[in-house]
Amino acid sequence: DVQLQAYGGGLVQPGGCLRLSCAASGVTFNNYHMSWFRQAPGKEREFVAAITWNSGRTYYAPSLKGRFTISRDNAKNTLSLQMDNLRPWDTAVYYCNVQPPLRPYWGQGTQVTVSS
Repeated sequence: DVQLQAYGGGLVQPGGCLRLSCAASGVTFNNYHMSWFRQAPGKEREFVAAITWNSGRTYYAPSLKGRFTISRDNAKNTLSLQMDNLRPWDTAVYYCNVQPPLRPYWGQGTQVTVSS
């Protein structure tokens, strides 16, 4: 079974940083482009960032570019998201998926709460 497990979330103060990770299993990781999405309470899930299979290109939601950095380690089957200068509106559950995302691959996500 394919599992994409996001972890590393938590409570952080405004202006702080977090690094999320996503562990992939049951899939040939370096065959896929990968992505991060997030869903805030009462809102639709939205695109955060994506990265090509070989890290050759990265893509970001325009509002997040400059604060978030996506990366991957194909040797470790791991996707990462470095989040800097976090704001309260970044509060959401963060999910990883392949890109384009596939419904069966949505995991439980990891909660990020930005609050003082």
